Amino acid sequence: MNLPNKLTVLRVVMVPFFVFFMLTDVGGAANKWIALVLFCVASFTDFLDGQIARKNNLVTNFGKFMDPLADKLLVCSAMICLIEMGKLSAWIVIIIIAREFIISGFRLVASDSGIVIAASYWGKFKTVFQMAMTIVLILDFGGVFVWVENILIWVSLALTIISLADYVMKNKQVLTQGGM
Repeated sequence: MNLPNKLTVLRVVMVPFFVFFMLTDVGGAANKWIALVLFCVASFTDFLDGQIARKNNLVTNFGKFMDPLADKLLVCSAMICLIEMGKLSAWIVIIIIAREFIISGFRLVASDSGIVIAASYWGKFKTVFQMAMTIVLILDFGGVFVWVENILIWVSLALTIISLADYVMKNKQVLTQGGM
């Protein structure tokens, strides 16, 4: 297993620890900061694994498939925690998670036909904004930052819908070739 794939696996392994610190009081006030550090480190591995893979020609089918799933697991887990904490509306998270299931379904159908659908730029922008939104919501500075939180939430939601439309349009042949 190459380094980018190890970083992807590390991101997946970090998720339960992140959720633990988001939703428990074991560390007291430090929990928020521990969860934030875990989320930031896990998010950075997303950037780092892609850079290393492209720079060193280490792009693999495992990476193309698992990297987006690791991102989904991290970001969706964080958003579910933020619902629990009253910082994010459930309907927004439902739309975001529904998009993730639809894209994962596309990828599964495509893989049955021997096609690997890598992340698009819209999907990458969506992930970056969702991660930024999550960080700002975890920080919970209040005041003027409520405007920043709201802007990031709405931009993340818009990019979620745009990236879904982009995937469907670019990969509609998967529906016809995949026997759907």
